Amino acid sequence: MRQLLLFLFAMVTLASCSEYQKVLKNEDVKPKYDLAQKFYEEKDFKRANRLFEQIAPKYAGKPQGERVMFFLADTYFQRNDYNMAGYQFERFLKQYPKSDKVPEAAFMGAKSYYELSPNYSLDQTDTDKALAKLQNFINTFGESEYFEEANNMAIELTTKKEQKAFEIAKQYNKLGKFQYDLLKTAVAAFDNFISDYPGSIYREEALYYRVEANANLALNSYDFLKKERIESAKTAYATLFKNFPETQFADKANSLIEKLDKELASIEKPADTSAK
Repeated sequence: MRQLLLFLFAMVTLASCSEYQKVLKNEDVKPKYDLAQKFYEEKDFKRANRLFEQIAPKYAGKPQGERVMFFLADTYFQRNDYNMAGYQFERFLKQYPKSDKVPEAAFMGAKSYYELSPNYSLDQTDTDKALAKLQNFINTFGESEYFEEANNMAIELTTKKEQKAFEIAKQYNKLGKFQYDLLKTAVAAFDNFISDYPGSIYREEALYYRVEANANLALNSYDFLKKERIESAKTAYATLFKNFPETQFADKANSLIEKLDKELASIEKPADTSAK
């Protein structure tokens, strides 16, 4: 019985392949349209894609054109060709702005770029593009069935960008231990991060590392710069505790402030002018 089933499956497959090759070479678009739709419904997206590619130009401006172009874009997505999927969904939106499929096409186009977003440590151009598309979808189709998924994807990508910015600032801070000028870059990076991502999951850490970067910058400065920079570190310290009174970095932050207070006392200590 098992061998018989395998034989029948092989025969059906061969017949399907034969039919596909025959229709593929046929100049008549109607059989291609019918077979492409059949393959699409069967989730045979590779062959459906090939047929939709062939017939899409010939259906432009015709009633079936809208359906063909949407399916063409979706077959690219289903085959994980997200660059082409994003491009084709954008084409669909431009050519059929009044289609009932517009919300879904806008979502799928944004999702295509979401799928292209790389690891946080790499260039985030595609992440920026995906976020722009997702935000536009969220703003335009607030009642869509895809709204929640789009919102979750946007949150995920925003967190990814936060992580990249945070890790860059931390790296500057780490390298600043060996190269003084990078401490100023670290301070600026943490300032920008805290300003740009006020609700970040990394906010507490960023506020602490800003204290650390400011403190190390002050301690390694020329005497005439130390007082101003110590005050900046203390301001960062106050901001940390204002936002996180029970911060996990309390001991480290307090230790840094003690060092700064001692340093400030030493540079403000009046010179001994008594006669010997």
